[in-house]
This record gives sequence, structure tokens and C-alpha cells, in this order.
Amino acid sequence: MGDPKKIKKKYSTPIHPWQAERIEEERVLLRDYGFKNKKEIWKMNSILRNFLRQAKRLTATKTEQSEKEKTQLLDRLKRLGLLTETASIDDVLDISMNDLLERRLQTLVFRRGLSRSMKQARQFIVHRHVMIENNKITVPSYLVSKAEENKISFSGKSSLASADHPERKKEEKMEPKPKKAETNSTKSEKKEKPKKEKKPKKAEKKKDKK
Repeated sequence: MGDPKKIKKKYSTPIHPWQAERIEEERVLLRDYGFKNKKEIWKMNSILRNFLRQAKRLTATKTEQSEKEKTQLLDRLKRLGLLTETASIDDVLDISMNDLLERRLQTLVFRRGLSRSMKQARQFIVHRHVMIENNKITVPSYLVSKAEENKISFSGKSSLASADHPERKKEEKMEPKPKKAETNSTKSEKKEKPKKEKKPKKAEKKKDKK
């Protein structure tokens, strides 16, 4: 059975540690989605692989139990917004990693304009500022369902609930003022500006030579 105190690992690491293509993909995901470390990417990848593995197994078998599991899998993916209402079991294989990452709470907090960056969205969640309906969620990787998506907000007790909070204000870029088009009249005015008259120099007194 194993030690009950030891938590079972919920993800699998890459088979080969040094793969240039995979390392580059993970680097892009770390930058775009504000992950703390690569372990979080591997967890999401394991969840996606489980969905695909179930879909392949249920496609190959046609029993009463498999039909029930097929319906349960499709309903779950539709609730998460990963599939449309008319999708079939074959459409599960088209779900990509980016589709799954877009359903994370951290991503949706940023996409809805509640933070200025992905890393800031993570900070708000971990510091207990974000809630879904009446529940505070402190897990950035929480998968948000379609029904919960419009219920994401700041906690009423949080200072971030005020729209005037400085951390919620987005930096506005100063747009350069458009230059006024010069007309022929303005050009002629520039040309016809009178020149300043030079003041006559004071005559120097010449000393008489004796």
C-alpha cells in the first residue's frame, strides 16, 4: 500500500532532461503564463495527457460503461470551456496545451484586466485577494469553469476592490501631439517677420593726441 503520509506525485517529469525543442517551449510558457517553475507546466501537461488518454481508450471500446465515461468526460470538458456543446469524443484530441492554460485562474485574472501582468495576477491570488463568487481561491492553477468565469472578482475586504487602487491602474502611454499643418499664410507670416533693428553703436571718444 505504501506510506499513507507520503503524497502521491500527480505529474510525470520529461523522459529525457535535455531536449532543445521542449526546453524552448517551456521557456516560452514560463514567460507568457507567469509560471513559478517548470513543475507547474508538467502538472498541466499531465492533466492534458490524462484527458487524451481517456479519449483514446473510450473511442476504442464500445460498452455500456464506456458510454457513461464518455458522457462524463465530455460534460467535464464542456464545463471547463475546452469543448463546444456540439463536440464529440474525437474533438478531445484537438485540445492543445494553450487551450488548457487559458482556463487557469491566473490567466483569467490577467485577461479580465484585474492585474497588469501575469506575475501580478499570481501575487493577487496567493495573497488571498481574488475570489470566485463567495470562495477565496489561493491556487493560481485552479481550472475555472464557464459558469465561474464571470464571477471572478476581488474580495470585498481587500484594498484592491477599489478601482482607484494604484496597483490596478494601467500605465497610460503618452501619445505624441499631432503637429499642426503649416498653411501658406503661416509660412508667409514667418517670412515677413520684421528683422530686429540693430542699435547704433555708441561713438567712441577719440583721445586727442598731444
